[in-house]
Amino acid sequence: MDIMTIIGMVAGTASLIMSVLTSGGTLSGIWDLPSFIFVVLGSYAALCIAFPIKYITGIWGVIARTFKIPDFNEKVLVQNMVSLSEKARREGILALEEGLEDLDDEFMKVGLRLVVDGTDGNVIRGILENEMGQIESRHMQWITVLNTWAGLGPGYGMMGTVIGLIGMLRNLEDKSAIGPNMAVALVTTLYGSLITNMFMGPFSAKLQLHNNQEMIIKEMIIEGVLSIQAGDNPRILAQKLLTYLDPVSRRAVEAEVIKD
Repeated sequence: MDIMTIIGMVAGTASLIMSVLTSGGTLSGIWDLPSFIFVVLGSYAALCIAFPIKYITGIWGVIARTFKIPDFNEKVLVQNMVSLSEKARREGILALEEGLEDLDDEFMKVGLRLVVDGTDGNVIRGILENEMGQIESRHMQWITVLNTWAGLGPGYGMMGTVIGLIGMLRNLEDKSAIGPNMAVALVTTLYGSLITNMFMGPFSAKLQLHNNQEMIIKEMIIEGVLSIQAGDNPRILAQKLLTYLDPVSRRAVEAEVIKD
């Protein structure tokens, strides 16, 4: 569980509530059901126009991923790569086929199968980089959906405000209702801003971070697979792979994979 997503949402909501209460307002003053329906459901309906149904129904599962910390098992991957490199140097490349199915990472499996099959290194790189590119493309499609919703929020908020102002201007003879009607009209702008700045924008940024982290791990796997294919010394391979890890993770695994 990514506690920072929860903390951010709770803190953001708390800051909104405190701001309203300390400025002399009330929570009921920022709640208006028609405005909420128009901004949230209206902007969601616009997504239905922009994207196929798989994105419309799948977006909630994608948002749920922002509440989880992705575990790419980079430490285990480095250890496995070094172990496989030692095995290949000791018993030959074909020995890698045994136990290949026990590996958890499908991307690494694909690369090592190509190595066992005797595929040229440039061809292996091309296949794996293409696979990595397609994975990132799928990630970016979902991020685009969230960014689109973030972009629609303020627009629908403004439209709701305009609708409210039109209704207010048609009843200017009732002076006492101008203030409350103006407040309700502006609530839609608030809802649109919240969609962008508290929810969809940050969700998109976190998913982009997850994507970047995964692409680094994929690059590390490609480097490891090609090093095994080239017959590099396991110590050299380990040094190459460790450069992809952050300092904390690197120190945790360095002593195990680099032996004097």
